[in-house]
Amino acid sequence: MTTRHLIKTALTALKAHKSRSFLTILGIVIGITAIILVMSIGQGAQDLILSQIQGLGSRTIVVIPGREPSGPSDVAQIFSDSLKEKDLALISRKENVPNAEKIMPIVFGGESSAYGNETYRATVLGASADVFDVFDIYPAGGVPFSESDVRGRQAYAVIGSKVKDELFGGSEAIGERIKIKEKNFRVVGVLPKKGQVSFFNFDEIVLVPYTAAQDSLFGIKYFHRFIISADAEKNIARVVEDLQATLRNSHGITDPKKDDFFVQTQEDLAARIGIITNILTLLLVSVAAISLIVGGIGIMNIMLVAVTERTREIGLRKALGAANRDILRQFLLEAVILTGIGGILGILTGALLAFGVSLILSQALGLSWTFSFPISGALIGFLVSGIIGLAFGIYPARKASQKNPIDALRYE
Repeated sequence: MTTRHLIKTALTALKAHKSRSFLTILGIVIGITAIILVMSIGQGAQDLILSQIQGLGSRTIVVIPGREPSGPSDVAQIFSDSLKEKDLALISRKENVPNAEKIMPIVFGGESSAYGNETYRATVLGASADVFDVFDIYPAGGVPFSESDVRGRQAYAVIGSKVKDELFGGSEAIGERIKIKEKNFRVVGVLPKKGQVSFFNFDEIVLVPYTAAQDSLFGIKYFHRFIISADAEKNIARVVEDLQATLRNSHGITDPKKDDFFVQTQEDLAARIGIITNILTLLLVSVAAISLIVGGIGIMNIMLVAVTERTREIGLRKALGAANRDILRQFLLEAVILTGIGGILGILTGALLAFGVSLILSQALGLSWTFSFPISGALIGFLVSGIIGLAFGIYPARKASQKNPIDALRYE
């Protein structure tokens, strides 16, 4: 029996029971759809996170207080107070870190800001005047605060566009005073719409000199981060080494394993984010793959029913000269065609749903979410669906091929 004839016969048999064939492949469709959807959303999330991280620039280095977390129990370490004013003074000295272009200390926290009867909870970011260059954002109205304002501990604020809208509406904000933790800050600038950059949404932020934030808002004498820009990408590794050596000397640390701070580059952070999102995606894909096994069992069950229903057909085909291998190949081909169609439908459905989700996230929520079609996921899904067809179709096909033609013809 030729392959062409086998395919024609298998398609005819499947068309004879369209509803049953569709319900049979539904498990495969759902499984492949889930895999495509999860992989697409996972890739989109990773791209979004990485784009936000890279918004700081590839030459950016971050010093974080506390021991570097190696597990969930170490997360509390990052709230350490190990970065002090003396550390800032030491790393700012050119002889200690000669390849550092900009060094910016920051403190931050969520605080309610008020103007008149309006209040809005924003992220308060205390920083040096370099914050505008480092994050590449400048006031659309008014002026940024200066380094002399930072040294003078001036209560100046540059507010994000959403903060301005929530507190002032259509009124002018420049020159007005907003109250944060009972302290009045004069608005000297309003930022344009910027959205997320790194871990800060600059539309919902209040920028103030870090000295004023330490004294009047947070009541602390330490820093939450140091953000350093290397003078060239080739010098990033050297800047990291100089920072570590300077801070260890400042803190009296001789064993690197006892560091009470850690240094991250954008490359390090991107690699870690990539690993985390890939692991989460793989976990979710594994869960989604369970439905493929359920779908495969459904196909085997339906194929066994089909073998029983078509016993007389099998007997007649054998009486006309069909060999066992021809019957085996026919029923096995039917199972593979079913799973193959399910795989194609699942890929298309998953892609459409993923595109819809990306559209909703990018437009309705205002995220810079891009649709990503997982080609590897589509190939894996199609390959797995074919393997499932073979794996779960072999038993019913073999059972059909071993039927005795005489007994099959007598079957009622």
